[in-house]
Amino acid sequence: MTVTVKKYLSDLASVRQWAQANELPAYRVNQIQHWLCQTQIQSIDEMTDLPKPLRRQLVEAFEFWSTRIVRHQTSPDGTEKLLVQLDTGGSVECVLLRDGIRRTICVSSQVGCAMGCVFCASGLDGVERSLTDYEIVEQFLRLQRLLPAGERISHVVMMGMGEPLANLANVLSALELASSPAGLGISPRRITISTVGLPPGILKLAEVSHPYNLAISLHAANDELRNRLVPVNNKIGIASIMEAAEEYFRATGRRLTFEYVLLAEINDQPQHAEELVELLGRRGAMLNVIPYNPVAGLPYKTPAPQAIREFRKILLDGQVNVQFRERKGDQIDAACGQLRRTLNVATFE
Repeated sequence: MTVTVKKYLSDLASVRQWAQANELPAYRVNQIQHWLCQTQIQSIDEMTDLPKPLRRQLVEAFEFWSTRIVRHQTSPDGTEKLLVQLDTGGSVECVLLRDGIRRTICVSSQVGCAMGCVFCASGLDGVERSLTDYEIVEQFLRLQRLLPAGERISHVVMMGMGEPLANLANVLSALELASSPAGLGISPRRITISTVGLPPGILKLAEVSHPYNLAISLHAANDELRNRLVPVNNKIGIASIMEAAEEYFRATGRRLTFEYVLLAEINDQPQHAEELVELLGRRGAMLNVIPYNPVAGLPYKTPAPQAIREFRKILLDGQVNVQFRERKGDQIDAACGQLRRTLNVATFE
């Protein structure tokens, strides 16, 4: 029995191989890439500058999407979230955030997550698999199509479900298309890769020529607390993470960013802020503090406004470069993994 392996138009490597096998000129692949990345079309038939016989060949050889949107939510603040079902199994979430003229997308790299952060919805069921490069690319394309004509994605954040450095090859392949002028044309300096802090992956990323931003999800400035919040830290330690991060800075010249999810009465006390001052105050790094977005079934809460104000004051007095993130999308389960756990994908089949 012969099993036909599906091919998808977003898998541009397969498109190039097919074009070469069919002796098509290289500019035909460029046309296909243009239609995918820089227009709002949803089918091969809409690629009007391709000859009809070629379009028929493409329809026979490729499917336009490998993914299917099973839920689309919109928040009053303009945030939009997609739950996307993957043809090869599983589902992931991706988000479009609007802030002034910025159009930022937050994209997943794995189905689930193996890092085990205790407050995160993404990893509650563990990790199923890593995404292919074209499955990551399709999240870019799906979110781009939520924007009206004339608007483009300005920033990409690999901060959705999964650990990007655990799927680095496919993440970098997808980001190559995102940053290519012939792709989405997003400056590498507006692309951020977020990691829980895997030193080998950070060092590998330092070897890449693209100056992507690196954001390390810290959540605690001492190993005892971080071991509780981020169990993978038991095998790593903050010192190793900081050493690898410094190497990334030396290699790329890009200022380091650290993420800190603020959990009520757990890591939001004055002593925790003082530890951050000691760890980051002299490094010139940026600290993003994110008040917790509650997840149903987990015991963690958003800190009280007074606790947030005191935390902020200690950091500023300690000359830490800090910004407190505005929470967006609360009404649409915006924390990564929430929508996926809330909905049974089979309901939409």
